[in-house]
Parts: sequence; C-alpha cells; structure tokens
Amino acid sequence: MNKNIQSSSEYNAEHITVLSGLEPVRKRPGMYIGSTGASGLHHLLWEVLDNAIDEAMAGFCNEIWIILHKDGSVTVIDNGRGIPVDIHPQTKKSALETVMCVLHAGGKFDGLAYKVSGGLHGVGVSVVNALSSFTRAEVARDGKIWFQEYSRGTPQNSVAAIGSIEEYRDKEKYSFPLLGSSTGTKITFKPDSDIFEVLDFNLNTIIDHIREQAYLTKGVKIKIIDERPELELVYTFYFEGGVVSYVKHLLRNKEPLFEKIIYINKKNQDHEVEVAFTYSDSFTEHIFTFANNINTPEGGSHLTGFKVAITRALNDYIKKMNLLKGGDEALSGDDVREGIVAIISCKVKNPQFEGQTKQKLGNPEVKPFVEEAVVSGFSRFLEENPQEARKIIEKAFLAQRARKAAKAARETVIKKGILEGLTLPGKLADCSSRKPEESELFIVEGDSAGGSAKQARDRRFQAILPLRGKILNVEKSRLDKILASSEIKALIVALGCGIGDQFDISKLRYHKIIIMTDADVDGAHIRTLLLTFFFRYMPEVIRQGYLYIAQPPLYKIEFGREVFYAYSDEDKERILEEIKNSAAGSEDILRRMNIQRYKGLGEMNPQQLWETTMNPENRVLLQVSIQDAQKADEIFTILMGNEVFPRKKFIQTHATKVRNLDI
Repeated sequence: MNKNIQSSSEYNAEHITVLSGLEPVRKRPGMYIGSTGASGLHHLLWEVLDNAIDEAMAGFCNEIWIILHKDGSVTVIDNGRGIPVDIHPQTKKSALETVMCVLHAGGKFDGLAYKVSGGLHGVGVSVVNALSSFTRAEVARDGKIWFQEYSRGTPQNSVAAIGSIEEYRDKEKYSFPLLGSSTGTKITFKPDSDIFEVLDFNLNTIIDHIREQAYLTKGVKIKIIDERPELELVYTFYFEGGVVSYVKHLLRNKEPLFEKIIYINKKNQDHEVEVAFTYSDSFTEHIFTFANNINTPEGGSHLTGFKVAITRALNDYIKKMNLLKGGDEALSGDDVREGIVAIISCKVKNPQFEGQTKQKLGNPEVKPFVEEAVVSGFSRFLEENPQEARKIIEKAFLAQRARKAAKAARETVIKKGILEGLTLPGKLADCSSRKPEESELFIVEGDSAGGSAKQARDRRFQAILPLRGKILNVEKSRLDKILASSEIKALIVALGCGIGDQFDISKLRYHKIIIMTDADVDGAHIRTLLLTFFFRYMPEVIRQGYLYIAQPPLYKIEFGREVFYAYSDEDKERILEEIKNSAAGSEDILRRMNIQRYKGLGEMNPQQLWETTMNPENRVLLQVSIQDAQKADEIFTILMGNEVFPRKKFIQTHATKVRNLDI
C-alpha cells in the first residue's frame, strides 16, 4: 500500500480546507464565469455592465460608457444612483467594500433596490474583483467622489472621499460630470494574467452584446470607446424604439410581408412583457426571447405563452370573420409562425432559470401573463388592420397546405426507411457498429470521392454517404419541397432521427456527422448548403456537438522519400522552410521537391485519404457550434436567402479576407 495515502481513521477536522472571502473564486473560476478562455474574459465585462443595466431598467440611469484601455484594463461608467458607501450593518464595513469583496452581496435580493435585475446570484462584481489583478471602484454620491482600490480581490485602502464632484471635474478624461449627473459608479478592472488564457477583449463581441442590450433597454445611451488603436474608436448605441427597433434590425435582410410592426406592452407589480413582431416572406420562424435582458435561447414560459397566444388569436379572428372554407382546418402553431420575426422581452421580479446552462425561463406564472397580453394585443391589431390580417392568414393557410404535403412525404420517407432496414439508402455504405456514440458518418460529394472514401474507411465505425451534386437550398424552400429531394431524403433516412415535428435526437445513428467536401469553391458551396440544412431543420445535432467539418490537406509535398501534407498555405510555407533548413547546402533541393495541389478528394488514393483526413489519430476535424444563434441566423439568411443586395454587400465587405480563390 502507498504510504502517502492516509487511512480513513486519520481523516479529521484539520483536513478540511476552508476558503475565505473571494478565495473560492480564484480557486475555481470556471464555476463562476464558465471558463478562463475568451468567453470567461468577456463574462467579466458583462457582470459589471449588468449592474449599470439594472440601474437603467430601474429608471435611474440613462447613459453608460465602456472604455477599453491600451493596458488591457476596462472601465464601465454609469450615471445611476452610485453604490452606497455608508457602513453596512452586518459586515461593519462600507457597503461599497461589501459589494466588491463579499460573494452574494448586492441590492438584488430584497426586491427593494431593484424590482427586476439581470444578475442571478449577486456574485457579479465581486467575482470580477477576485479575478482581476487590479480593480478601482469610484462612486459619485452625496456631492463627493469616493474610491477604493483592490488587488486580486483584496482591498488596498479603506473607502475614502477624494474630493467633491466639482473638484474632480477636470481631473480625469472620462468622469461622472461628462455624463451630466451628480451620481454614478465607475469600475475599472484589469483581468489577471495568472487566471486567463486570453487577455484581449474582442471589440466585435462587445459591440454585438451592447447593441442587444441597448435594444432591450430603450432610452439608454451606451457608448463604447476603444483607446487601443492608434485612432481612437467610438461607437454609440441608442434606440428610442426598443424592441420595435430590434425587429427592424432583424428584418434588414428579409422581405417583410407588410410595413407595420405589432408592439405589445403590459406590466403589473411583479412582471412586465414587451413583444414586437411581424412577418417576412421566409419559410422559417425567427423568435428571440429574453428575461431581465438575459438571452434565453432555450425559451421557456414566456415563449410558450407567446406561441399559444398568436395561434389562438389568429384562429379566433378567422372564426369570427367566417374565413374557414370547406375542408379547411384550424391553423396549427407551425402554420401561424411561418415567417414570423419576433422579440419577446420579459422583466420578472424573481426569475427562475432552468436547463443545464440556465438558458430557459421556468416561472410558470409568466406563461398566462404573456398569453393574455399577446392575445389581447394581437387580436386588436387584426381587427384594426384587415389588409395585414389577410396577408398573415393567406401565408398561414399556404403553410398549412405545405405542412400536409410535407407530412405525407415524411411518412413516405419513414416507411421507406423501415422497409429497407438499416442498410438504406442504397448509396450508404454503413458501418458494422450499432452504437451511435462510436459511429461516424462521412457525407461526401460525388461518386469519385465516395468510392475513395469507402475504400479508405474503417468499416467497423465509419459509414460513407456520397451525395450527387449540390443539394437543395433549404433557405428558399418549404419542407414539402425539401422532402421531395432525393439527396436530402437519403440523408434524413441515413441519420435515422426524423425531421420536423417527428425529429428525435435520441434516434440519431451517428454521434459524429462529418461533412467532407473538396477544398474548392464548389466544395465550399456544398458544405454551406449542408450547414444550412442542419441549422434550419436539425439544430439540435449542432447543439449536441455531433456535426463536424473534415479538413483534407491542400498540398502533398514530396522530398526524396519523405512525404508531407499541408492543410493551409501557412502550413505549406512552414514545411518548405523546414525542408530548406534541413537540406542546407544541397544544390538540387528544388529538383528533389515535388508539390502537388489537391483540387478534390478523388485525387487522393484511399491510403492517402485515410492517413490525412479519416484516421482519428492524424485527422483534423472542426466541430460546428452555434455560439450566437441570432448571428448565425443572420448570416444564413444573407448567404442563402432570396435578397440579392445583402449577399452582394456581404461579399464585397469580406472579399479582402479571402486568401485563395479557385476560379
């Protein structure tokens, strides 16, 4: 027995480690901010920003500044009430020090300082303090400027006044008087390099987040100042229209069904809901939900209430106006939501978030509250706008007919699958394993690449499905047309998990679905078409981490008897440099080197394809993820939708970033 291992009898009180103050945060930062990578770094900023947004939601703040400094630190200023600085009765220290240094301390628990807030646990700014090498808090209150500094969560001085607001006016470039207020809070922090793998804040990530927050908090002006470039960058966001402006933003790459946007607002003592929605000519729904300004991508009770309400209101209107013809059925939720573009924003006094990632609102009382508000508001809109009502109803009935056709087509696909068994479709070369967790499906373009891949694969766990040509662009098609496509039908049957309302992720036959296309323009197009299909009709496959993109090599480099594979131009240059260095002084180095540029997978023999692209020991796979569903939705609409101008503009904007273009 290892002598270093103590027996259970020696386990006593002295073996229990007690972490005090903010030590637990530094010990296990991932528990508080998710990761120590880029997402965790930005989470620090969101936590400080949330406090300012909470002041704005409470009606005490109308301007927020975010300043990115050259030294890697960040400042957030708001013109809210300012964190209290008087002595806290429980901690016997200044309330400012208590908020900055004590976990679960804040003004969001008793419901008095804030009726609603974005912060869930009251750990926000103290966690930021703990994970920063330097933090400085400044508060404008009672005619004075108060401050305290910290290092890794430890106060470096007592809370003290550094002068009156008037004396302070000219001391700093960015200070409270510039915000036109006599109160406010200013937090400056520098993330700790001992904690974070990444220290560089991404401006685009911040802009996207701030734009969203500005839409959801109408009337608040949020300014971003980036001092890092040689020429200082300033961005200002202010949306008087709030969620209505947000819907207009989402519509900019779509063709609206009509000009008007439906806006509904209702509040009581505990809840408030703001809803803005309209319809586009799209075949998919675009609904984004928020609770206390927190994105809830998994929906929840507010989304359920909205869905029930619009279906009920539209069917009630149709019945009232006697618009049902012989053979017509009441519209389903899917029929009513086709083409809808909606923002649902709830403010909840005591939010309950569910799900593994806390991205779903669970408060049951929110559903009837939202439902009642939307039924009333939407019904009134339909009554007052008969022309718009007619367009919505016509689109919904067209969607209903397509849904019925799709159902018949889907049943045919499923029956075909059952009759032909697990070897279907005929072009599928299946693997012998029946365990999804160890099975892989390679989706390849063309019979040539398919034949090479079938010879290269490990039959035990790798299946090959060759697709002929470019599959249908699902962004421009309804489900009934999609299911008429033989290539997509083969893909659905091979995956085994169904589609539409019969989709069941538990029946997916492969837990690695790998898109393997040529490294040229056609290959990229086919890859984009497949990604569009999965994003629109099987997003859960992406969310579960089952979708991948293979990275075949671009070059084969032979030098003497040695063979190297390069997966990018940078990779090629690195290999060539290494060869030149290793063969320094050799006069015939160029004659002994052969560089082959692969145009397609079919150019590789099975052994090469296995070694470079399919062998789990050597291959490079890119896992597809949906980090920002709204951004992804927007990109797919631009690239694959009906509108030409947004696509042209996107190509012109990003053309300079393309290094190699095969024409």
